[in-house]
Amino acid sequence: MPSNPANSDLPTAAEASAEAGLLDALQHQVAVFARRAEQTRLGGVGQARNSMDRAAYLLLNRLDLEGPMGVKALAGGMGIDSSTVTRQVAPLVDSGLVKRTSHPEDGRAVVLALSPRGLARLEEVRSSRRELMARVTEDWSQEERESFTGLLTRFNGSLSELMGAASEAGPAS
Repeated sequence: MPSNPANSDLPTAAEASAEAGLLDALQHQVAVFARRAEQTRLGGVGQARNSMDRAAYLLLNRLDLEGPMGVKALAGGMGIDSSTVTRQVAPLVDSGLVKRTSHPEDGRAVVLALSPRGLARLEEVRSSRRELMARVTEDWSQEERESFTGLLTRFNGSLSELMGAASEAGPAS
């Protein structure tokens, strides 16, 4: 079949098929990764130390890295709504991992902060997860670890941007 310069930007059937196959493999590996990540949370290295639900880990981690903040700021930084943060924080407050305090400039506003107990628990889980990552990648070079971390960070950023754009657009018609 002669080439058509007007359609030179269009992929060939073979290229389109290869791309579809690659995207199928990617989505499958992401699904397997999600399942394995959940399994490591439930079991993994140091079973008791490692078991912390994903929402709790992400909330405690953000409070540790960014310091005390209000529910709206925490929700905005995590890309979820305030009611979800409020629901997820409640058991953390009840268990003493997070403390509620008054905002220094506006006593009516509530600020969430990581408690000393919360920091200790977070460090326990981080240490367990760090040990697991070391074991999983023990035969990887430093360059491979850095490359994978960079690509996974980029993937998560792209997914976050896409989901943010989708939620701003509203429900599909």
